[in-house]
Amino acid sequence: MSLKIYRDLEQGTDEWLQARCGVLTASTIGKLLTATGKSARNDKSRRIVLDLLSQRITGVVEEIPQTFAMQRGHEDEIEAKLLYADRIDPVSEVGFMTEDKWGFKIGYSPDGLVGDDGLLECKSRAHGLQLEVICSQEVPAEYMAQIQTGLLVSGRQWLDFISFPAMGGGQMMIKRVYPDPVMQDALVDAAMAFEGELEAKRAEYVEAMKNPELRFLKTEKRSMEEEILIDG
Repeated sequence: MSLKIYRDLEQGTDEWLQARCGVLTASTIGKLLTATGKSARNDKSRRIVLDLLSQRITGVVEEIPQTFAMQRGHEDEIEAKLLYADRIDPVSEVGFMTEDKWGFKIGYSPDGLVGDDGLLECKSRAHGLQLEVICSQEVPAEYMAQIQTGLLVSGRQWLDFISFPAMGGGQMMIKRVYPDPVMQDALVDAAMAFEGELEAKRAEYVEAMKNPELRFLKTEKRSMEEEILIDG
């Protein structure tokens, strides 16, 4: 049981997707909490159980089409890290990391590492929303579960949250965030409940596969690229 770091993985590649296959990650775990910090029991949490169990059983991670917002966010992240490295501290990168000290894995893909103690998390914000972030002087609440999970998994002492004005042209804001033990305990409790639900659903799947009244035929995985070539 230990922290595992995938240093040579490039985020977004097939190898990166496979490393994350079936793993509850920082970008997802916030959906397992209610607004009051309790474990959620709703359609979103049930869908995450189904999606990750499917990945664990089949090894298949469904492809997500790249949108303009996703591409913009990727480019803004690069710009943000270059500016941070030039003006504040050098930034190094790893593709993915997991920690399993709770008896199950939680994963995190940091946007950057700073020295031995720090992390970076970069978000691209439309200019009006960026103004709101600056005026509030706070990290938007929607990102806190991801941030606290990143600190929890990595074991690092702080994270610099970067809010970047979309496509540039405004002020980039940096706010340092430290571990919040109360929120991290809630996240671990939610993850533990999630794993219990996943195993219960796995038992249902195993029983269904044994049903003599059902027939199953294994299918071959096709890629989205192949579909495009065929259609063309």
